[in-house]
Amino acid sequence: MMTMNCTNCTIKSKTVTENMLISFTLAVITILTTLLNSAVILAICTNKKLHQPANYLICSLAVTDFLVAILVMPLSIAYIIMDTWTLGFIICELWLSVDMTCCTCSILHLCVIALDRYWAITDAIEYARKRTVKRAGIMILTVWTISVFISLPPLFWRNHYNTNIPTECIIKHDHVIYTIYSTCGAFYIPLTLILILYYRIYHAAKSLYQKRGSSRHLSNRSNDSQNSFAHCKLTQTFCVSDFSTSDPTMEFEKKNASVMTPPYDNDIDMFGDRQQQISSSRERKAARILGLILGAFMLSWLPFFIKELVVGLRLCTVSPEVADILTWLGYVNSLVNPLLYTSFNDEFKLAFKKLIRCKEHS
Repeated sequence: MMTMNCTNCTIKSKTVTENMLISFTLAVITILTTLLNSAVILAICTNKKLHQPANYLICSLAVTDFLVAILVMPLSIAYIIMDTWTLGFIICELWLSVDMTCCTCSILHLCVIALDRYWAITDAIEYARKRTVKRAGIMILTVWTISVFISLPPLFWRNHYNTNIPTECIIKHDHVIYTIYSTCGAFYIPLTLILILYYRIYHAAKSLYQKRGSSRHLSNRSNDSQNSFAHCKLTQTFCVSDFSTSDPTMEFEKKNASVMTPPYDNDIDMFGDRQQQISSSRERKAARILGLILGAFMLSWLPFFIKELVVGLRLCTVSPEVADILTWLGYVNSLVNPLLYTSFNDEFKLAFKKLIRCKEHS
């Protein structure tokens, strides 16, 4: 999203060296964002194992971040380097609208992915039936619709009849109500929802791991052993089929997916202790992954939206340089998303390896 630059700042022109360094850094971010999101889209489109409703949400997120990389970032680089807008009013309007829509849409995608994972882990059996391509399509359409409604209002009060050639292209928060509406709708409400959902996902995953560990600690009685086996088999079936392809918190080794029965009674305690260690290890892994997801999201967008709110409410002003840094910090989230949402998934890793091999042989 473009920033609101302050009007009472002394503009200090950048040196050639500074411009080159800025151009190179931002260009690298843009190229990496384009390549990584393209790889995610290609991996999902070309690998049938990844044709899952949950992965379609990730693919849609990658498409959104790809649009940020090719439609928003290049013009932002040019604007920062030239210190003035030279592309006219219409291009400015289109760029600002695309910027707001795509960035908001990227954030809201993180919300629906968290919601999908929450339903998958808290209501696995029932949600397995509801988790369809149609449902994923409706979620994606809803996200884009909300994003358009958040970014659309400024088009109605901007000065469309100004014959002067604009020298700046920024979103001016002339309406305090819209500032609150847009920042809450685009970030603060989604942030609250994401925090609640991932908090519940972690505790549900922790409970699931503990139950799985205890269910494997088989008793000496054959009847109890059969019941434990049946419960564990049911739990494992849904974990492997539903969670492992879409939720990094549920990733675990397939060799542990089958129930191992200890051959002797005196091995049961040792077996139970080992399963408890595995459960604890998975809990820590889930906490680290969720921490990375939430940390990257908040570090990327929270500073920008704090600035947008305080500037929009006229509580303070910021320099254009600071505004640009905070804007690009938000853009970096489009670079981080494809890494966080695919790196912990073995099927994505295999798909990426296949893409690399295909390129090497072509």
